Amino acid sequence: MAIMLDPSFKALHLEENLVGRGDVIRLASEYDVKVVVPLLMVCFDKLNPIANTFVVVVFDVVGPKLEENMFEFTGVHHVGLLCENTERSLEFYCGLLGLEINPTRPNDKLPYGGKWLNVGSQMIHLMELPNPDPKTGRPKHGGRDRHACVAIKDVSKLKAVFDKAGVPYTLSKSGRPAIFARDPDGNALEFVQTE
Repeated sequence: MAIMLDPSFKALHLEENLVGRGDVIRLASEYDVKVVVPLLMVCFDKLNPIANTFVVVVFDVVGPKLEENMFEFTGVHHVGLLCENTERSLEFYCGLLGLEINPTRPNDKLPYGGKWLNVGSQMIHLMELPNPDPKTGRPKHGGRDRHACVAIKDVSKLKAVFDKAGVPYTLSKSGRPAIFARDPDGNALEFVQTE
């Protein structure tokens, strides 16, 4: 279907309910893009300064409308980190940081070694698998690399633990109470103070 946009388009759109929330549309213009919009009017508003009218073709709906497929995020269940040697990683995560292994997670059902660690109500999954990423050449500051962030109560106490163990770290560049370090496999970790 094609729709001519004009100053009365908003009323026309609302009356005929031509496009619903979450529909994917393509703009038939040089700005041809796929956009997820709450109302088609958003696209009209963005293109309005360029021309008075545009033809908009509703070419596909990739799934049910949002109202019919509503789901809610409830948090991050776990973060998966690759390691070369599970025992060495456990020395860092459990021995140094004090995390505990989750005994209820099935390690024997996976075709590779590893462990699940409790981090509050979430987990870190250490997976003993080949890492395709290089260890060298990574940014010195873990905040400029992909990283997992965990919340802690006192950054100064962790800083003292790292100092004593000789673990290199950097502090947050923004001045937040946060510290960045890497595990033995080069995975960047952020520890942010939340209380």
